[in-house]
Amino acid sequence: MTAAAKLKIRVIPNARKTEFAGYREDEIVLRLSAPAVEGKANKAAVEFVSRSLGVARSAVLLIGGERSRHKILQIVGLGRDDLERKLADLNR
Repeated sequence: MTAAAKLKIRVIPNARKTEFAGYREDEIVLRLSAPAVEGKANKAAVEFVSRSLGVARSAVLLIGGERSRHKILQIVGLGRDDLERKLADLNR
């Protein structure tokens, strides 16, 4: 069985630049320069997370919150421990 970790993010569209901006409650705050129209913010979130974590874009799936700021991404091929380690490395 392939490992898959879930990542809760809160998206803030139309930001000045795309970046992780810390945590709010149990979600990672992700500022996106993309607008929240026609799925552009969703696509930008998937691309940024895949690039940041060093996984293929096809390994990052939006499984919840397609029309919400609160999104759940599934990262296929990464276990929970691996995901937490990579996120810790990003925050340094």
